[in-house]
Amino acid sequence: MTRWRYAAATDTGLVRDLNEDAIFVNDYLAVVADGMGGHAAGEVASAMAVDLLVSEFVHRPTVEGLQRAIESANEVIIADARDTPEHFGMGTTIIAVGLTEDAHGVTSPTLFNVGDSRAYQLRDGALRQLSEDHSVAEEWVRMGRLTPEEAAVHPRRHQLTRTLGVEETVEVDVMSVIASPGDRVLLCSDGLSNELSPETIAQLASAPVPLEEAVTALVDAARSAGGRDNISAVLLEFEDVTNANPPIKRTVSTSRPPAAPTANPARHARRGRRFTWRVVAAMTVILIVIGAAIYVVHWYAYSTYYLAEDTGVIAVYQGQPNGVLWFHPRKVTDTPFHVSQLRPLDRQALLATIAEPTLASALHYASYLHDAWQLTRPVTTTTTSVPSSSTTVRSPTTTLKGAG
Repeated sequence: MTRWRYAAATDTGLVRDLNEDAIFVNDYLAVVADGMGGHAAGEVASAMAVDLLVSEFVHRPTVEGLQRAIESANEVIIADARDTPEHFGMGTTIIAVGLTEDAHGVTSPTLFNVGDSRAYQLRDGALRQLSEDHSVAEEWVRMGRLTPEEAAVHPRRHQLTRTLGVEETVEVDVMSVIASPGDRVLLCSDGLSNELSPETIAQLASAPVPLEEAVTALVDAARSAGGRDNISAVLLEFEDVTNANPPIKRTVSTSRPPAAPTANPARHARRGRRFTWRVVAAMTVILIVIGAAIYVVHWYAYSTYYLAEDTGVIAVYQGQPNGVLWFHPRKVTDTPFHVSQLRPLDRQALLATIAEPTLASALHYASYLHDAWQLTRPVTTTTTSVPSSSTTVRSPTTTLKGAG
């Protein structure tokens, strides 16, 4: 039997006006979702994802059940954005640990991850990152193009390659958490992991204090370090653990497998003397070679996305900007961001097109360009005489206490 104690906290931070994070934790499920989209309802996407995971996992508390819940969340967010124009571009990360049941009814902790929210495991004060960030910079680290130190300050470290709510299919990392009694697991949004060093996270998360004090200390430290994003943390401490046997570690795609070809019961007509099997074999090889060449060219032609201007707005195109043979780039969508609402250097870059590896990262970078312009806009203030009393409001820290 597996049991944990828990505590959680979330905070808007010092820069954002709205908390787009959503969290949930109880005796068998812990979830952190970091919504994206700004005015495009990131808080709606994160809340939808958490609500669906909670409601579906209750009825099917298995690895497959939580995988399906994540698929459902992706589908629902996409449908809502399609039906509600003001929600265009919304999406969310998701990281969750669930006590999943196997065929014998034995529960063990399993981690599910899409995006760059993180999971850490703490044992005897040592910190180990369990999850992998699905961002452009971290993908380049895994490819050997960047060092971890370079990725930490790279301008594309926040551009996501996997999220819920952007593409019809999504890949989910699934792995068993191998733990011992006394181990702690921290789930957090990047508003915490970007502000605090691994050493600080390890010190605060493993401190010998009640869990609610530890999560409050983590969130307060991230605020003090800058608080440039929403900050969320869920801290678990295992009291008893049954580990999965054998452990799971895999990436699951939500794309449906192709339909198996059906056998043709019709008998082949008798071949003529000149249409021998050698002719059939030669023609088959030629067709395969031609088909493979066309497939490779088509794949290359549409293997990337780029941002460009279209009638005054930032548009997302799929393909190579100049085309490849007869495969011309095609516009995927218009974003809600006007070119006039970009910094001058960003407008120049847009004229030359800005390449991105995925649709999700293209949409995220368009939002980043617009947000960067907003931060450089001059602020006009108006002073009005008021009575001498004043009130200072500080965004409160919400703490959830678990059993024990």
